[in-house]
Parts: sequence; structure tokens; C-alpha cells
Amino acid sequence: MSHAMSDDQVAGELKKMTAFIRQEALEKAKEIEIKADEEFAIEKSKLVRQETSSIDSQYAKKHKQASMSQQITRSTLANKTRIKVLSARQELLDELFEKARDKLASYSEDKGKYEGMCRGLILEGLYALNEDKVTVRARKVDYDIVKKAINGAKKEYKENLEKDVNVELDEKNPQPEGSPGGVSIVGGGGKIDINNTLDERLKLLETDALPMVRTILFGKNENRRFYD
Repeated sequence: MSHAMSDDQVAGELKKMTAFIRQEALEKAKEIEIKADEEFAIEKSKLVRQETSSIDSQYAKKHKQASMSQQITRSTLANKTRIKVLSARQELLDELFEKARDKLASYSEDKGKYEGMCRGLILEGLYALNEDKVTVRARKVDYDIVKKAINGAKKEYKENLEKDVNVELDEKNPQPEGSPGGVSIVGGGGKIDINNTLDERLKLLETDALPMVRTILFGKNENRRFYD
């Protein structure tokens, strides 16, 4: 037979139930807190990885841009330097040939050497034309020297080829007086003109001897693979 609980017993039971519920609530709250901390840590780690990846990506992109910018800068500076060097070299070569051009007029001052040079220039034209009759053009001031040179060239030509050649001085068509000297040998009925003036020979020298002059002045071009 059950007995009714006293007020003290009821209060004791209520206290036990309250303590149990409170403990359950605390444990549940702790469980929720732990789970929340785990989820926070996971989310935080995820966000950190995303941000790190984003930063790495941005850094790689900026590094690539900086590297390309440096390459472009180096290439630009190298090209500018190369152009300056080539320009300076060309100026030096132009100055060299200009000085040579200024000295051309002085070659005719030594009459003996100038006559020998004209004889060689005329003889060169005679060999090239290989004709029986040619004419020679020269400056008026050189007529006397060129006439002697013609006689010497004719004699040497005959000695070497064992045949005569008729060489006349064309006094109707002289070389310009501003010319530094030299001669032109005309054959083929006036259609072939071998220009052996000093000015023209220097122009040929600028073209033909330029690679050799460059090598003498600046050394061999390491980037050049073929040579004539």
C-alpha cells in the first residue's frame, strides 16, 4: 500500500529531477559547443585555404607580370644599347671614309705617283674592255699627265697581250674639275664606261672593303655565321 509523499520528499524529488535536467542541458550545451567549434575550425581552415590559394594565385600572376616586364625592359635596353653601338660604329666608319675622301685630291700632287696610278687605272680598263680602240676621259688639269699614262699603258698592254690598242684622250668630254682625279675608260662605241675615277674607286672600296674594315676596327661579329 503506497503512502503519500511528504512535502519534503516531493521537494527532494523535484530537486533531483532539476539537477538531472540541468546536467543533461549542460552536457547538451557542451556537445553543441564542441560541434560548433569543430565546424568553425573546418570553415576557418577552408576559408584560410581559399584565401591562401587566392593570394598564391595573385602572387604568381604578379610575379609573372613582373618577370615579363623585366624581360621587356632588358630587351628594350639591350636593343637601345645595340642601336647606339651600331650608330656609333657607323658614324666612325662614315668619318673614316669622309677623311679618306678629303685626302683624294692630294693624290694628284705627286706627279710621278699620280701618273703611275693613272697608267694602272687605264691598263685595268684596257684589259676589261679588250677592244682595239678606246677613249680616256680625265680632268683638264691632268691632260699632260694622263697622256703620258696612256703611252705607258699602251706599251705595257702590248707587252702583255702582244697586240696594239688605240687609246685616245677625249678632250671634248673632260671629267669635272671638282673631281679628285682618276680616269674613265670608254669603249663599245661610247656605250661602255669604266669609271676609274678616284671618287668612284673609293665608293667601291666602301662597299667591297667595308666588312674587312669593320673586322679590323671592331673585331669579328660572333653572330655572323657565313662569310663571303
